[in-house]
Amino acid sequence: MSLQLSTHVRDEIDRWVAKFPPEYKRSAVISALHAAQHENNGFLTTEIMDAIAIYLGLAPIQVYEVATFYSMFETKPVGRHHVSVCTNISCMLRGSAEVVVHIEKKLGIKTGDSTPDGRIYLKCEEECLAACTGAPMMMVDHIFHENLTSEKIDKILDDLT
Repeated sequence: MSLQLSTHVRDEIDRWVAKFPPEYKRSAVISALHAAQHENNGFLTTEIMDAIAIYLGLAPIQVYEVATFYSMFETKPVGRHHVSVCTNISCMLRGSAEVVVHIEKKLGIKTGDSTPDGRIYLKCEEECLAACTGAPMMMVDHIFHENLTSEKIDKILDDLT
């Protein structure tokens, strides 16, 4: 039995499919993966990706390629809150390596891991999060936090429930 996509995910796919000519259904894959991941506690399963492929009439590999290429998608269970630290040149020059070390020490985990209570997932290195003027910066659940200090980081992480 194949997994059925929720009405919300199907509606999201349909909304994106409608924006493109019929032969470009693949253009809806990113939005479909976002919606499905959100509904599945922050990660994608092979069954979910297969259901998206079937719904869009694509080969499953076309969905897997997108899900494994972009850092915004997770293919294993992770913590509820996603923390990404930018490590590109602007942030690196302003101390992003120290930010990563501080977060790892505070949470007792390494990048790519989740806290044992499942509260926080520290994503692997992010090449660029597009906030160079606010370096060093991190994104928590898609919200930018710029000009980080140890005190700011601690408050942000401590406030996550």
